[in-house]
Amino acid sequence: MQMNQNARLSVAPMMDWTDRYCRLFHRQFSRHALLYTEMVTAAALVRGGAEWLLDHDPREYPLALQLGGSDPGELAAAVRIARDRGFCEINLNVGCPSDRVQSGCFGAVLMREPDLVARIVAAMIEAAEGVEITVKCRIGVDEQDPHIVLPDFLAAIARAGVRRVAIHARKAWLEGLDPKQNREIPPLDYPLVHAMKDRFPQLHLSINGGITSLDAAQARLAAGLDGVMIGRAAYHQPADILGPADRRIFGDSRPDVTAEDAVRAMLPVIEAERARGTPIHRVTRHMLGAFAGRPGARAWRRVISDGQHLKTAGPELVEAALGAMQDRAA
Repeated sequence: MQMNQNARLSVAPMMDWTDRYCRLFHRQFSRHALLYTEMVTAAALVRGGAEWLLDHDPREYPLALQLGGSDPGELAAAVRIARDRGFCEINLNVGCPSDRVQSGCFGAVLMREPDLVARIVAAMIEAAEGVEITVKCRIGVDEQDPHIVLPDFLAAIARAGVRRVAIHARKAWLEGLDPKQNREIPPLDYPLVHAMKDRFPQLHLSINGGITSLDAAQARLAAGLDGVMIGRAAYHQPADILGPADRRIFGDSRPDVTAEDAVRAMLPVIEAERARGTPIHRVTRHMLGAFAGRPGARAWRRVISDGQHLKTAGPELVEAALGAMQDRAA
């Protein structure tokens, strides 16, 4: 199954980060890695009519849509709206711990209700007409025992028809920790996720959380997991994570994509967006980490940051930043 192959490495859905411009930039580095949208709430699509939230460019494929919600009927309706838009997968968010998500009774709080999640995904699968429905979850929340909760949760959604799951290998603490702390403070439990692969061999399981290099990703794959999902490291260091990914993770024989190549590939995108009146910073803010760790990276960030809010800025700003980076690196 092709999507199982693409899901060997994926970039996590991240609110305010993985928008269409971020995804286009990431796609310049990797032809194969699975990309995710930001979470879109089912209510925004069904009650709010915000179908523009589904807008994307086919150049982003393979691309998955992540939905949030807790009402089976509403999520099924959202799937019906989205299913013909070209997404290769529609993912249910059962992992976000933010207050805003909790107030809507979805995200990580759904770890407390595996039977409800099973009903949700069953309704989504029925509505999807062949588009794969997947789940992203935590290992548990608050005082739950993940060794009890997680296998019960996976069993429930597997019975409902889910075949692919991404597991953030930390609990979420719904009170007392903010979303940033929930990404860092609860301890990681990689062995538990590996144990779930042994227990549910029929499921395609990706691991998420604390993985910051391709070496670490390859170690998890070599140890038996089906996929690795990387979030902030892929955003802040795209050349390190995604540049060699096609060769190292997917066995593609083509040369690695360099940061310079990826940046220059975005110049036509920036020009086209400028012609539509899109401020350049909506694109370039996602490119600040292109040269992370390299000589001249600070000069690159400075030129982009200083100029990206100018109304007349366009591809020439990126060219100037490249020149400044190369001058400092010389």
